[in-house]
Order: sequence, then structure tokens, then C-alpha cells
Amino acid sequence: MGRKEKVVVGMSGGVDSSVAAWLLLEQGYDVVGVTMQIWQEESGDVQAENGGCCGLSAVEDARRVAWELGIPYYVMNFRDEFRTHVIDYFISEYTRGRTPNPCIACNRYVKWESLLARSLEIGADYIATGHYARVERLANGRYAVRSSVTAAKDQTYALYSLTQEQLAHTLMPVGQYHKEEIRAMAERLGLPVAHKRDSQEICFVPDQDYAGFISRSTGMAPAEGNFVDSRGRVLGRHKGITHYTVGQRKGLGLSMGHPVFVSELRPDTNEVVVGEEEEVFSSELICDHINWMAVGGLQGQPRRASAKIRYAHKGAACELLEIGPDLVRVRFDEPQRAITPGQAAVFYDGEYVLGGGTIRERTFQNQLAGGGIVR
Repeated sequence: MGRKEKVVVGMSGGVDSSVAAWLLLEQGYDVVGVTMQIWQEESGDVQAENGGCCGLSAVEDARRVAWELGIPYYVMNFRDEFRTHVIDYFISEYTRGRTPNPCIACNRYVKWESLLARSLEIGADYIATGHYARVERLANGRYAVRSSVTAAKDQTYALYSLTQEQLAHTLMPVGQYHKEEIRAMAERLGLPVAHKRDSQEICFVPDQDYAGFISRSTGMAPAEGNFVDSRGRVLGRHKGITHYTVGQRKGLGLSMGHPVFVSELRPDTNEVVVGEEEEVFSSELICDHINWMAVGGLQGQPRRASAKIRYAHKGAACELLEIGPDLVRVRFDEPQRAITPGQAAVFYDGEYVLGGGTIRERTFQNQLAGGGIVR
């Protein structure tokens, strides 16, 4: 009898990764459960209160599920990797007037790069997660992430940066199921997390006070500055650029007599630009830090695609063109709201991820005729 292929399942203590472990057992794999210890605080009270995939409650829930399934279970320390690739990046981006996506960074550098390396060292063939997505090898020989069967839970946007090597060693068994089916399986199996709610927040900022977290982490309060309009006229004072993001309307504290929106952050001058809602729309962006997935690149030719500019974005028709080394221009058929530097632009061909990159700059709607780019 041949050796069973071994898979290390990243168990967050939630229902999705728990059922993923069971599905892989049913498929005949040698399954090992692992929870990544990434939370930075030493205080047990702080860890216990923290939700998501970081706290002590996640470890205990995952351990109980592993015991129910009869699989080995370990906690692996990835604090240093999480600090460097997620928290430090998060702080740096916000202080540069950009809006980061820490979950994408965590997926790329912690959940895959670090966990996969350690898993291969202990003899594993694959790692697996409870993401709602599917990994497939295409006719051209490349691996790609394919959308989940349920659009409501699809998580491909946050996975675009995975490399070919990582995808070749990745399993995502829940991507072919709806959330209701996954919960029903967990309930039928008697798993203690069958009805555990999904985590919606950034795990290391449980109160969602990003600016406060950055101030506590750096020991520095954000510098106040001016709210200005697109012509540079001063409209009021802001609390520091870490409090704002493109498209924001609430919490500005400006008495303009009508709603206004953040259209740009200028860290060099410490200004927050606000204006009418139409000023938040753009038809074009440029992204860098490109990762190609279903294709190896565009070979200098424009390509029709759909692109998402944030996790909850439904995607919009566009044309892609490589305009330089590690630079792709995305030109949408229709203007899109709140294209935000620091977020990801992810390109799709139907259900398959072509690739993606980090939004570096965007064109304001009223600058399209002149071709001006905001940097």
C-alpha cells in the first residue's frame, strides 16, 4: 500500500477550516492540523479577547476540532513573520497615505510562504485552508485560483498574490461548497464550531481603530493638517491622514452644508483632499508589484478582462496593458468609485484569476481628457 499524501491544514478555529480538514480526511489524505500563533501581545487576557484567527480562543477551538477528527494538532509560532510582513507593512502604508490590505499580505507571506516552507520541512506534500476558492491547473500548465461556487463567499481577491510554487502545493477543499453546506456538514459531524460566527475584522485591530493602533504601535500621534479642495483651498483641519481613506464620507467633521468625500491623501503636504462625490470616480489606474497567475504576462498586447479594486467590489470590465517593467495600466469601460492606492487590483478571465497588483496611482475623472495621473 502506497504512502498517503500528507497535508497540513491551517486551522483558524473556524467552521471552514475545520470542515476542510474533515473533507481531506474523507479524500484519503494524511491530515495534520496547525494553528499559526501570530498575535503579538503576551497578555493572556488580551489574546483571549482578540477574535478572528489570532486569539487563544481560536487555538482552543482548533484543538477541540482536531481531537474530534482524530488528527495530530500543533501550534506553530509565526509572530516574527506576522510582525514584519503584516503589522509593519500595515503601519507603513497608512502613514504613507495609502490603504493597505493586510489579509493579502498575510496570505502571501505568512499563511503560504512561511507555513508552506515549514510544512514541507516536516514531510508534507500540501498545505490546505478553508478559503472559498478553488485551485486548478490549466491547459497551459499554469496553476490558477478559480472562483468559489458561491459568489457571496468568494475569496479569490485575497489570494491573487500566490505564486505558482505555492499553488502547486495548495488544496482548498471548501471552494466547491456553499457556506450553508459547510455549516450543515459541521453540525452533522458534531463539531463544536458548527455555528461559530465568521470573523469580519482585521484580527490585530479588534476595535477597528486603525489610527489608534498605529499611534500605540509607533508611540507617535498623527500630525494634524488641512482639509483642502481639489484647487488647494483650505476647508478645515483634519486629525491626521491615518484616520482617512479614499471615498470616506463619515467622520470628517466638516460643515459644508452637503456631503463631501475624501478624494485623495497627500502625505508629503499632510493634506486630505475632499470634494463632491463625482470627484471620487476614476476610469484608470496603474498598479505595480504584479503577480501573474493564469497567464505569464500580456506579451505587450492589450487584454480584455474584469478587475476588482477591493474585496467587496463586484468587478468591472476593463482593458489591461503592460506599460513597463512591473507596471500594468487598467482602463475601465465605466468610471469606478474610490480607486484607492495601496489596495489590490485583481484581474479575472471569467472565473479564473489572471493576476493582479497593488494600486499605485489613479486618474481623476475630471482629468481624463488631459491624461493627468495622481501619484
